[in-house]
Amino acid sequence: MYRKWLKVMLTACIGLLLACGTALAQNGDLTAEEVVEKADYVSYYQGKDGRAQVTMTITGPQGDTRNREFTILRKDLEEESEQRIMDQRFYVFFHRPADVRKMVFMVWKHTAVDQPDDRWLYLPAMDLVKRIAAGDKRTSFVGSNFFYEDVSGRNMNLDQHELTQTTDTYYVIKSTPKNPEQVEFSYYKTWIHKDTFLPVQTVYWDKNRDKYREYKVLEVDTIQGYTTVTKSRMKNLRDGSHTVIEYENVTYDVGIPKDIFSERYLRQPPTQYLR
Repeated sequence: MYRKWLKVMLTACIGLLLACGTALAQNGDLTAEEVVEKADYVSYYQGKDGRAQVTMTITGPQGDTRNREFTILRKDLEEESEQRIMDQRFYVFFHRPADVRKMVFMVWKHTAVDQPDDRWLYLPAMDLVKRIAAGDKRTSFVGSNFFYEDVSGRNMNLDQHELTQTTDTYYVIKSTPKNPEQVEFSYYKTWIHKDTFLPVQTVYWDKNRDKYREYKVLEVDTIQGYTTVTKSRMKNLRDGSHTVIEYENVTYDVGIPKDIFSERYLRQPPTQYLR
């Protein structure tokens, strides 16, 4: 009789613990994919659109420096998608130095994994519009340590995500490419702030499992209620070269029209949005 009663009580306790665990998972715990989605939103999707003036300082292995100044415009295609992570448009217009002045980089970023992002580069010296091949998205962006893909962000669905650590301050996510033959890295880890979901550091490992690339946020501000990176750095851990990006005059919900993000405006820049 006692054994039967004990078995019933143990079964009830186990059921109660499982129920509590499920409730906690539903109410408090986040999956790796949910953390990454929130981080992606904070990094690239805040506001319906955005504009920023950007200064890029490129420091070579020997300490030599070069500067780039450009304006970046971004628009979310919210009206065309019910998904929180949606298609986007990016338009980057270069002001300085003289050798890149009036050059334009444009991206049509797609959510669907089977639809690669479209990228164009307008070279004013040759009056040439060049399509950037999908395989070139992880090459240097105008000679910097940032890649073309870094500018508009990597599609989160291209990688498998694993929550490897949770500290008092950060979620640590390990991301492994689903198609490793298409990228130069074997995996990367991202430290995501638990309160803001802002990714503050990303470290990449190469095919030999050596660290070779590091992104780090250096300064953050709150602009129009949005947590915003105002200074960041990408570093080549092999040779010490690095690129620092500083964002000024950041504005959200500008009301940028969609038609600006077209080939027509590569040659005819929308000056009213680039000042």
